[in-house]
Amino acid sequence: MTNWLITGVSGGLGHALAQAALARGDAVVGTVRRVADKQAFEALAPGRALGVLLDLSDHAAIPDAVATAEAWLGPIDRLVNNAGFGMVGAIEETSIAEAKALFDVNLFGAMAMIQAVLPAMRARRAGHIVTITSLSGFAPWWGTGIYGASKYALECIGQTLAQEVAPLGIRVTNVAPGGFRTGFARRGLIEAAAVIDDYEDTARQSKHSLMAGRGQEAGDPARAAAAMLVALDAPEPPRHLFLGEDALRHAREHFEMLEEEMRRWELLSLTTGFVAEPVA
Repeated sequence: MTNWLITGVSGGLGHALAQAALARGDAVVGTVRRVADKQAFEALAPGRALGVLLDLSDHAAIPDAVATAEAWLGPIDRLVNNAGFGMVGAIEETSIAEAKALFDVNLFGAMAMIQAVLPAMRARRAGHIVTITSLSGFAPWWGTGIYGASKYALECIGQTLAQEVAPLGIRVTNVAPGGFRTGFARRGLIEAAAVIDDYEDTARQSKHSLMAGRGQEAGDPARAAAAMLVALDAPEPPRHLFLGEDALRHAREHFEMLEEEMRRWELLSLTTGFVAEPVA
């Protein structure tokens, strides 16, 4: 049996993953923000599912939430940083306060969770930290820059953390989903308050695209959860896992664009080194 701590289990991929883990007999502590969601989650598997009320923007409350999970579960085998929300709006339209509020949850909330579970994992020389990033953490697109920036930062933290804790027996996996029918475009998406008409044909298109496609996304959360279990259970789990055809396609397109630009400008890039002065 695997002991899980998953943030944001009231819906989306977090809920689907928690259900899949409970269905095979694992124990799951999941964070939620409402009492009704706590009750609904615990009803999924009485005795093996515990809901913990937590607002991830309240970083000071996170150590107590982790301590509650450890007291109930015993050792936390896997932390899954799933909770977060999205934002649409051009960079110019997004206020610093709006960006900070998003980063407080998407980035700093996840970072605080990681820091809270690591002491016990280091002591045991075991554990697995899983972070749900996004395709937007690899391939940015107009109108989602602040959301994508939070996922870029999570990607960096996860990749660096993997290097830091591998000698301690702790594994790290970043999971980058594409579009899934999770309700993200309905419940988990906010808009920048400012509206600048000049961005109607660029940044505003992200909102139109997400709204038009909501409920019709190609990805199935239950199948994503099943795929995650296969990957995380592997003897050598991946450090990076893309979920969905769209995630793979757009990430490859972005990597190919970067590679092409590096080739095109390689000779100029190589002109910047010191040149030794000839010896007289």
